[in-house]
Amino acid sequence: MNYTVQQIAAVTNSQMIGDKDLVVKNIAFDSRIIYSTKNTAFIAVNTHKNSGEKFIEAAIDRGIEVIISEHHYPQFENVTWIIVSSSVDFLQKLARYHFENAHLKSIGITGSNGKTILKEWLYQCLWNEFPTVKSPKSFNSQIGLPLSLLQINNTHQLGIFEVGISQPHEMEKLENIFHPQIGLLTHIGTAHAANFHSEEELIDEKIILFRHSEVIIYNGDHPLVDQKIKELYSDRKLISYGLKQSNQVSVEDYPSKSEKITVKYFDEKITFPVHQRDEATLTNALALITVLKELHIDNQKIVEKVNALKAVEMRLEAIEGIRNNIVINDSFNLDLDSLKTALQFLKEYNKSKKSLVLTDIVGVNSNSKELYEEVSDLVNEQKFDSVFLIGDEITKFSGLFQSKTHTFINTQELIDSKHLTEIENQIILLKGARKFEIEKLKDILELRKHDTVLEINLNAVLHNINYHKSLLKPGTKMMAMVKANAYGLGSYEISEFLQHHHIDYLGVAFADEGVELRKKGITTPIIVMNPEQHSYEAIIEYNLEPEIYSFRVLELFYEALQKSGSDKKYPIHIKLETGMHRLGFKNFELDQLGETLSQKNLKVQTIFSHLSSSDMPEEKAFTLKQLEVFDKNSSCLIKKLGYSPLRHILNSSGITSYTEHQHDMVRIGIGMLGESPNSEIQKQLQPVVSFKTVISQISTVENGESVGYSRKYRPDHAARIATIPVGYADGIPRLIGNQVGKLGVNKALAPIVGNICMDMMMINVDHIPNVKEGDKVTIFNAQPSLKEFAGYCKTITYEVLTSISPRVKRIYIKD
Repeated sequence: MNYTVQQIAAVTNSQMIGDKDLVVKNIAFDSRIIYSTKNTAFIAVNTHKNSGEKFIEAAIDRGIEVIISEHHYPQFENVTWIIVSSSVDFLQKLARYHFENAHLKSIGITGSNGKTILKEWLYQCLWNEFPTVKSPKSFNSQIGLPLSLLQINNTHQLGIFEVGISQPHEMEKLENIFHPQIGLLTHIGTAHAANFHSEEELIDEKIILFRHSEVIIYNGDHPLVDQKIKELYSDRKLISYGLKQSNQVSVEDYPSKSEKITVKYFDEKITFPVHQRDEATLTNALALITVLKELHIDNQKIVEKVNALKAVEMRLEAIEGIRNNIVINDSFNLDLDSLKTALQFLKEYNKSKKSLVLTDIVGVNSNSKELYEEVSDLVNEQKFDSVFLIGDEITKFSGLFQSKTHTFINTQELIDSKHLTEIENQIILLKGARKFEIEKLKDILELRKHDTVLEINLNAVLHNINYHKSLLKPGTKMMAMVKANAYGLGSYEISEFLQHHHIDYLGVAFADEGVELRKKGITTPIIVMNPEQHSYEAIIEYNLEPEIYSFRVLELFYEALQKSGSDKKYPIHIKLETGMHRLGFKNFELDQLGETLSQKNLKVQTIFSHLSSSDMPEEKAFTLKQLEVFDKNSSCLIKKLGYSPLRHILNSSGITSYTEHQHDMVRIGIGMLGESPNSEIQKQLQPVVSFKTVISQISTVENGESVGYSRKYRPDHAARIATIPVGYADGIPRLIGNQVGKLGVNKALAPIVGNICMDMMMINVDHIPNVKEGDKVTIFNAQPSLKEFAGYCKTITYEVLTSISPRVKRIYIKD
């Protein structure tokens, strides 16, 4: 987009205050991830749960000069305002105007599953055929779709946008904004289905998007979808794809053990190697091929493009680096959109110093000078300490970059220069096109070089938190438990991510955990749940907030507070005993507690307790009794205090099972990691943690020979045994050896055989075809799941996660 403030106001019937001639090219909606303030307006989006207007000051502090808001705040001077009646309606009006005046070919993708992957696949296949714009991330909602459409500029010839709904009557609004020429309907499943009366209603709502589409491509494996599309849109060009042979586009002879598959496209046949045979991947591939054919891509090119998809990973990795650096590895693809995404990701880290490795942008059909002027503008606004440019093209424009800049023709030249290994205490972003293989730099810069890794998906953490928040009232606060190294996931990394996403409180077990977070720059309030006597000085020095559960602790902490010379009302948190019989003030102590607190220079921030059995439906009566006691005793204490601290008692399972008792705040722990004892809730959560390794060696063990220490496993026939480099020193308990536990290999489960060693274990892969050395092995994630693995260990998921050794490399992923 490229409009003056006056033009925007006119198009949207909005009020304008300030400089009417300012040009707006971008609209930002999140003050935390504004990567560029040049020609950028900030829109304060108001929803029923939150108001973006409370972040206006933060946006102005970052340098934003144009604010779009439902209210005018005259105290902010030298700012131009666009005053709107509804921020969401404004976005939709502007997006519709912009889209209808863009004159580009458009593809609209909707459905229950597969929208984002198909959008990314299409973009990968088409960006070097046509100048193409796409929805960033999963921007497909009432707010996300308009923001996506506003990215269109006058160079784009093709737009690929996904469209998502979760409630009835939403698609009507979205189709009014965006009416694609090519409509693509993916698999219809259970996502958001609970909000519709029937599957038929869900399908009817989805296909409203195609009212003005010339071509409709849809998954014909679903009989009701096939019927509805044909009834409603018989006058359009309809193409059905799917695994059933009745579709116009299908897989011939599916399934097959062949290494290739043949796709039947009407009367044509297209054959290409297959790397994944699961139904979802094959169905998505059929949809992709159908769209490519509709855009007149020839068959040879289609085969080349589909083959190129097999190794593409769409994710950012954050890895602990040498010399106290954090390495952000985004060496999978490079275009302007993904560069912007990577720069946004940097905003989630508070290291003051940072460096960038950036390569040529390959295969873009645009003027190089204009392209790298835009790239340099984006980079210069980030104020990198050093920029390392790689490639024949980008190095020609090194003068455009304002940071200390180094140029190299290829990645090996940069490696040989040793520049990167001299960097310390920085965040290093590796951003490059795949041909430059800058992942080699990650291997040099990472601190731990092991094949065994624990991957933590930060997107999934946020999804799980937001799911639990969706069950709460808008004003209810949330505290995240990050004790025990955030359940083994990495206390600082998880805390920094949560702080970026405005978590209200963090909870640690001991003061030294909180001190470490403060030293690394975490400023969110931190509650110390087990404040030991010798730690009081550190608690006060680092502005931590102690749990107070007895008069002894109260007196000792207050004594330490007086010795420190602090004259402020220090925040504390009062723990009540309600039936767990672990820690806390009892009912008969409340009178004395109220009197004691009134005499001390302390501020009770929260009053709380802990549920012992909220995850056990059979203990519902006991849990309700605990909730009754807490409500009564906390109300009594509040009356004695004369003011109202926040109250909280619900943990993760409490949030989902006893939502009506949420009080002022809830605590989330294992729930944010995607675990719930409730099977229906579990379906709504996303797995966060993946523990993986690789096969070191495969040996054939003959009948009668033995495997491992103490010769505990002796096969009764010649068996293929794989050794993997993970053992009990990595957190794998010995009790799951000898065929108790199983690990995932090539989508099958392989039993652990023999005794588990300190650094290795062996698995039987005799029944799994095509296994080779170097193949991935899943200790837990999907197969087996974390819960299944905990079952092998005869324990709970908490113990499994907190037992994983610090020597296991943690990788933080953003898809």
